[in-house]
Amino acid sequence: MVQSDLLHTEKILADRKTFFLDLKENARGMVVKITEDVGGNRDTIMVPAELLGDFIAALTDIKATADNHG
Repeated sequence: MVQSDLLHTEKILADRKTFFLDLKENARGMVVKITEDVGGNRDTIMVPAELLGDFIAALTDIKATADNHG
């Protein structure tokens, strides 16, 4: 198992869901681990830190569309 260090964490509460965003660093580099917890059931994705700009830009575009749609 690869050892990793937690550098930063954020928690977002939404109804029955909790989202955890953890910036971690390991031997392969930095990643953001995004975990959704719904009643103890967890799903996780890992986003390499070097893709955060693209990831945030895509989410910003999606938010703009959602804001203009509702």
